[in-house]
Amino acid sequence: MLTLLVFFVVIVAAVYYNIVEPLFLDPKSKIPGPKLFAFTKWRLALEDFRGSRTRAIHALHERYGPIIRIGPNEIHCNSLNALRTIYGAGSGFERTWFYRMFDAYGKQNLFTFESGKDHGERKKLVANAYSKSLMLTGPAARMVQEKVTQYLALLKAQGEQPQEIFSSLHYFSLDAITHFLYGPSHGGTSALKGNAQHRALLNDIVDPTRRYLSWFAVHQPALTKWMYTREGLLEQLLRPILPMQKPTTYTGIRKHALEAFHRFKDAAETKSDILASESSIISRLWTSHESVKGSGPRSLDSLDIASECADHLLAGIDTTADTLMFLIWALSQPQNSHIQKQLVEEVRSLSDDAFEDGVPKLDAIDKLPYLDAVIKETLRLYAPLPASEPRSLPTDCVIDGYRIPARTIVNMSPYSLHRNADVFESPLTFDPERWLGPTDKVNLMNRWFWAFSSGGRMCIGLQ
Repeated sequence: MLTLLVFFVVIVAAVYYNIVEPLFLDPKSKIPGPKLFAFTKWRLALEDFRGSRTRAIHALHERYGPIIRIGPNEIHCNSLNALRTIYGAGSGFERTWFYRMFDAYGKQNLFTFESGKDHGERKKLVANAYSKSLMLTGPAARMVQEKVTQYLALLKAQGEQPQEIFSSLHYFSLDAITHFLYGPSHGGTSALKGNAQHRALLNDIVDPTRRYLSWFAVHQPALTKWMYTREGLLEQLLRPILPMQKPTTYTGIRKHALEAFHRFKDAAETKSDILASESSIISRLWTSHESVKGSGPRSLDSLDIASECADHLLAGIDTTADTLMFLIWALSQPQNSHIQKQLVEEVRSLSDDAFEDGVPKLDAIDKLPYLDAVIKETLRLYAPLPASEPRSLPTDCVIDGYRIPARTIVNMSPYSLHRNADVFESPLTFDPERWLGPTDKVNLMNRWFWAFSSGGRMCIGLQ
């Protein structure tokens, strides 16, 4: 009898703590959304495995409204008020453990710091290098023009037959970013010129099984780490069931980035004039390494510098290549032929002195309003990072009228923000003209435009 009573109490307690409390008594239970999502994190994880997480969340927003519960301890928002509350400067919301997957060489970097303070201190070291004036007229501008010329030469060499541009655009982004970060002598690649070793750096990036590895890394981090650190016979037994075969995503890039750092370090320690002659990101960080002592984000040791550069490299390859690919794809659609024609006419309207070796200069391109509209519309409809950006707050707060308990994971995504039909008329239509419309409409769209995030943690590449 006593055993039966204990069993009954255990069952009642389990039902209360796993069903009644989270689904009906928790403050988050008042937030709209399907009960199955609120009950278990694995319902959303299933959408993640299918590759439909972002679209599924957007569908829930369309059904339930601007704030929804997508997990036992996770909500998702789609309103300007939530955007300001969560991501506005000084909001207090911090990045979650999710971002620690992007640490490099065991060190945190600009992308993975939890607190805004640490992020801000590190950002001060590199932000100026990304300033618009330097990017348009400095050494970086000349480098980009050189890589554009090389890319056009690569296309021309392949003749008139249809071309697969996914790979070649990755060659372009890899070469441009490595030269910007490391300079031509220490880590700059030559994929556009056919260097097979440099092109091979992209193999694990374009491998489609990387998304399965990402799923396991997010939803089963301990198991994933265990599987990929086994050796000997156990490693051989596990190999057939690994989400992604070794080398895993970014293995080649991280190895190249570390070797590039050591080449630069050796040169900097033996050549006194190297810092004066270099305009790369790594040279700026090395100067900080030499001048700032102590501890914290502004005091960098060797692996801090290597991690920071590797992070910028990893962040830039896919985003640059994918955005360019979607832009070209959108312009190639028959219904968009008029957009392509108008874009060509705008570029041809530039004066002769706006070109160098047949390629428009970056400062001249920056003044083309229709091109700007085409790029912005590409980023709106095909944001290279369309998914959620998780944050959490150590104290309770209120978002869109709902009390959110401390340490609840809150998210927003460009995908949903950019598809609000009340803001973007015919949101699924590729229409650059929308950005050239009445000022009041453009201002409203700009407030909802979130391709680079916002607040103190916005993408450094926005400039």
